[in-house]
Amino acid sequence: MGYQKLKLDPSRRTARLLVPGMRLDLGGIAADYAVDQAMAVLRRHGIHRALIDASGDILAASPPPGQEGWKIGIAPLDAAGPPSRYLGLHDQAVTTSGDAFQHVVFDAQRYSHIVDPATGLGLTDQSSVTVIAADCISADSLATAVCVLGPEKGLRLIEQTEHAAALIVRNRSGKVETVESRRFGEH
Repeated sequence: MGYQKLKLDPSRRTARLLVPGMRLDLGGIAADYAVDQAMAVLRRHGIHRALIDASGDILAASPPPGQEGWKIGIAPLDAAGPPSRYLGLHDQAVTTSGDAFQHVVFDAQRYSHIVDPATGLGLTDQSSVTVIAADCISADSLATAVCVLGPEKGLRLIEQTEHAAALIVRNRSGKVETVESRRFGEH
């Protein structure tokens, strides 16, 4: 891993992987980009009431008739449980990053699929970060960044990002802690 192992040539619009057998996985951003682009197509065709969901990466346009927003459930830390809270959204995106569905336990230690770039290992805190932003790419990028940064630095990033809001839920040694940004309560 490491961006230094990828050589971009803007003039040719090519990318070269510098390590034999190296692969790229765009799964982390491809769905968000597709959702944003799909909504742009709908809007160009005059469709303004829509909700697009790509595996939990959600973009809500104008709400259904007679509603203030689309009702969207936030998944709990336990993947088998019902939504922990609900949001009412319109003209915004929401994504949740965490390890409820994608983790491995090795030698009694839980490792997330979200990798800490400082260590090269999966995060070890059981956590869930839900971010609301203007588009899916922003929401998902921020949610993953906040997972890595942790609550203190992560909330600072969210508060500095225009129109962004976040809910952070963590299991710290069996005790569930919840923190949210100032703007999260607006939803």
